Amino acid sequence: MNNILSPSPIGLGLMSGTSLDGLDMALCQFFYENSRWRYKIISCKTTNYNEPFRERLKEADTLDGLGLVELNRDFAAHIGGQVNALLQEVGVRPDFIASHGQTVFHQPQRALTLQIGSGAVIAAVTGIPTVCDFRTTDVALGGQGAPLVPIGDQLLFGGYAACLNLGGFCNISFDSGGRRVAFDIAPCNMLLNTLAARLGRPYDPNGIYARDGYLVDALTDALNALPYYAQGGAKSLGKEWFDREVVPLLDREGAMPQDLLRTSVEHIAVQIGRILNVNNIQSVLVTGGGAKNSYLMDRIRWHAPNTMVVIPDEATVDFKEAIIFAFLGLLRLRGECNCLADVTGAARDNIGGAVYL
Repeated sequence: MNNILSPSPIGLGLMSGTSLDGLDMALCQFFYENSRWRYKIISCKTTNYNEPFRERLKEADTLDGLGLVELNRDFAAHIGGQVNALLQEVGVRPDFIASHGQTVFHQPQRALTLQIGSGAVIAAVTGIPTVCDFRTTDVALGGQGAPLVPIGDQLLFGGYAACLNLGGFCNISFDSGGRRVAFDIAPCNMLLNTLAARLGRPYDPNGIYARDGYLVDALTDALNALPYYAQGGAKSLGKEWFDREVVPLLDREGAMPQDLLRTSVEHIAVQIGRILNVNNIQSVLVTGGGAKNSYLMDRIRWHAPNTMVVIPDEATVDFKEAIIFAFLGLLRLRGECNCLADVTGAARDNIGGAVYL
């Protein structure tokens, strides 16, 4: 499908994460120079969901079939409208759109995953070729369908020993033994935002509430004992796992929200520090909303004292995943691998994404 691409193609990457903060949009131009990929950000923007729509997305996994199909359509129409507004503001028309969608179900052990936000509707509303549904081919091949960003980490951000994203879940990717290794480490903003909501806040700014809390030893032990952390190989987390394994532990101790936040921050930092230390990671690029939580970052540095922790410019912190999804869309349209079997556990490397023209 190279015929729809310009020599230095412009892509619009769209990301809507498990924390439901909003729609991240990154308009980027890509260049292949001196045997490596480079990118330039033209514009980036986040639009927040209004509360009724956020609640619809939050409750998507409880809908019946017709309700889910309607939300799939409505969410895509919302995306298309936001895209059109951004492009009118910027005055640039991309060659393509690459949309992650909103994950509703992710159960690779049952060979199923679902991200809503119809690519057909987005393409119809914007008039721009749209790539979506990046995970299902990999899951059909026996993989986790996640994480998807490691090939972008490798080809766009290869100057760091590892890339760590602190989103709804925290995930990491790095080279080891000549191959790319990547996996979800632990819950992150999904956990912290759940607890901040008990204080009437959408999130805990800079971890100020967590700083005021006390460790709940029994919760610390229970979280660290979750079976997921003992698993090896390709692995990923989803909302179903969080609801089933983590939420009951939060309610078991009867602790104050500040104490639960303090304990959860420590848990996240312990798990991240363990991975950085065991793999002797010398430098790590940290992005995602959690990178703005100064208390969480302090605790990660405490638990991984030998790792240089790098927080980049604000645009990269906020939009790295959207940038990489634009890049994944570019690889899809070029007919090149955009999903690594070494990372996901699939039968082979593959080219993920459905294309709507």
